[in-house]
Amino acid sequence: MLWDVDGTLLDASGVGGDVFEVAIERVLGVRPPERVAMSGMTDPQIVREYLSMLDIAEGDRHVPDILGHLQSELAAAESEIRRRGRALTGVPEALARLAAHGGVLQTLLTGNLAPNALVKVGAFGLQRWLDLEVGAYGSDDADRNRLVPIALARAAALRGARFGSDDVWVVGDSPNDLACARAGGVRCLLVATGRTAFEELDALGPDAMAHDLADTDTVVGLLGG
Repeated sequence: MLWDVDGTLLDASGVGGDVFEVAIERVLGVRPPERVAMSGMTDPQIVREYLSMLDIAEGDRHVPDILGHLQSELAAAESEIRRRGRALTGVPEALARLAAHGGVLQTLLTGNLAPNALVKVGAFGLQRWLDLEVGAYGSDDADRNRLVPIALARAAALRGARFGSDDVWVVGDSPNDLACARAGGVRCLLVATGRTAFEELDALGPDAMAHDLADTDTVVGLLGG
């Protein structure tokens, strides 16, 4: 199970967006005039979107510094994520049931940098059911469509776990999650718990669709079956 983070497992209630703006201001001395659409994007892609918005010359040279500040600022904001945000409906129950299911390996596939993903899931205690070492993150590749093979290679190398394409699910809330699954040749469950409406996601033709993860029996039967 390759879980997306924001909008799928949890809602950080805008803290992540706030931290991006702070990180950019730390490096460039200016705050963005508006917030970019972040859903389904990797952290490096988001930074580059902001640099383009601000029309920064040779913007790529600033990306590592901004990502460094993003990591430190988000770590400092963990208590704020916990205070303002929440694990989404049914998530702890689904993760716990799947973790107890023999043969299921759960991890993250997310555009977040690996340390940022850990902060977010850790804010709500979700890391206890996830094998974060075998996940794939925005710090591995800025192109989300390249992340599925990274996670599968880590599962094989670190856990000796090898899966057929029909046994691997990407679970996410955006069109980019589906594109990532298709690029990796695996299945995809989309949930309408992020910024994209159910009807829009359903029209894309994912392997499975749900309004949310509240029906634990159905989710476990689909993903763990």
